[in-house]
Amino acid sequence: MSSKPEFVEYVAGQLAGAGEISCRRMFGEYGIHMDGKYLACICGDQLFVKPTAAGRAVLVEPTEAPPYEGAGITYFLIEDVEDTELLRRLFTATWADLPFPKQKKKKEK
Repeated sequence: MSSKPEFVEYVAGQLAGAGEISCRRMFGEYGIHMDGKYLACICGDQLFVKPTAAGRAVLVEPTEAPPYEGAGITYFLIEDVEDTELLRRLFTATWADLPFPKQKKKKEK
């Protein structure tokens, strides 16, 4: 089931103030980036955040689930997207724990 753009916009709005948030279509669903790092995805109108030690400390007892059927990894499933402060703390902590993506080398002609 594809996520509704309204839900994606709502989640992005909840994260306002945490950093520069961008949501991009990925494989029929949405990826969430903050300040240049991929942190989460929205699949089936549910928010899934990449698991990190800092994120686990914020959530204390996170629920883990695969974001889509056949996924090889579990993410933190965030069922309460109403708690703006928790979401901001989670995204900030997760961002600090993840490396920046590797720069792609330009092909020489």
